[in-house]
Amino acid sequence: MLVSGSEILLKAHKERYGVGAFNFVNFEMLNSIFVAADIAKSPIIVQASEGAIKYMGIDMAVGMLKILSNRYPHIPVALNLDHGTSFESCKKAVDAGFTSVMIDASHHPFEENLALTKEVVEYAHSKGVSVEAELGRLMGIEDNISVSEKDAVLINPDEAEEFVKATKVDYLAPAIGTSHGAFKFKGEPKLDFERLQKVKRRTNIPLVLHGASAIPEYVREAFL
Repeated sequence: MLVSGSEILLKAHKERYGVGAFNFVNFEMLNSIFVAADIAKSPIIVQASEGAIKYMGIDMAVGMLKILSNRYPHIPVALNLDHGTSFESCKKAVDAGFTSVMIDASHHPFEENLALTKEVVEYAHSKGVSVEAELGRLMGIEDNISVSEKDAVLINPDEAEEFVKATKVDYLAPAIGTSHGAFKFKGEPKLDFERLQKVKRRTNIPLVLHGASAIPEYVREAFL
């Protein structure tokens, strides 16, 4: 059952559990995600990055998702654009049938990030599509996003509150020390759970932890 990201994450937010978001680049990966969700009896978010869309074609990405969603009608699933870098990229995904888009303008100064996110939110919401944004900068490499250790910046809770109120974004990816992509932590991960709790209290919306797949024990702590 294809639904908006908000429909899945607001329920998780209220009932205090997490939902996995999984990237795919072909049918085999997407089919495996659905099979696992069926076994686990879990809702899922499936994601395609700009690079994956370039590889597959956006019509193919949406088409495969719709076919598998019809095959597993009991599984709530949202299709999310992962790390969209522009309004045009997000608009293209919305128009193609994605039910959620991420606008990642975290490499811009705060005010530019806010303005671009607000523009995406206004368009996506007019089409019934949910929006994720990012504040702070997560270290690592994923698709065409690359952030070195010296450039990584943790989220400011005060800015997070202002950002969410101004943009009306549906969920937020806060930088608290996680690292996304192929290159993970050097040594022991150091995640700022106190900062995460402050952001949660200030924003009261679902939060998204990128780069969480390699640190399941820390993910569990995030829900305590």
